[in-house]
Amino acid sequence: MQQSPTPRLTFSQLLENKHPQAMAWVRGGSHAPQLSGLVKFYSTPYGGVLVEAEIFGLPNQSVPNSSNFYGMHIHETGDCSDDFASTGTHYNPGSQPHPDHAGDLLPLLGNQGYAWNAFYDKRFQIRDILGRSVIIHAMPDDFVTRPSGNSGEKIGCGVIREAQ
Repeated sequence: MQQSPTPRLTFSQLLENKHPQAMAWVRGGSHAPQLSGLVKFYSTPYGGVLVEAEIFGLPNQSVPNSSNFYGMHIHETGDCSDDFASTGTHYNPGSQPHPDHAGDLLPLLGNQGYAWNAFYDKRFQIRDILGRSVIIHAMPDDFVTRPSGNSGEKIGCGVIREAQ
């Protein structure tokens, strides 16, 4: 009798063998012009979304053995112009208090300027986030302070677009 794969095995296969359904090319603003990376969004058979982020050029890149946390959120508007001033608030279709916004994502752990993470999220579907933005903040989200976690300046932004 063949056992069904665990979610981890399914997620590994998605990351290795499938193309994402949506992506956001993230670029840095005036506070972190060297920042760049890609956030990918994969549909899963479990009703949620697998999110994979790979970011380069985070602050402290030149400090040996440095590590810092950075907030990462989905914001309402996909407008990365004017140093990301028009991205709006965290994506929050259910009008939930912070940190229960659908756009409150796991923080990035930057190690000497590089971060990679992947996680599963069931609070949104890919169709819900198309045209919105992924924002990287200078500070980690404290998951307490309202309205948005005291995560500091927006240092990176990318518009979430359907993958081709």
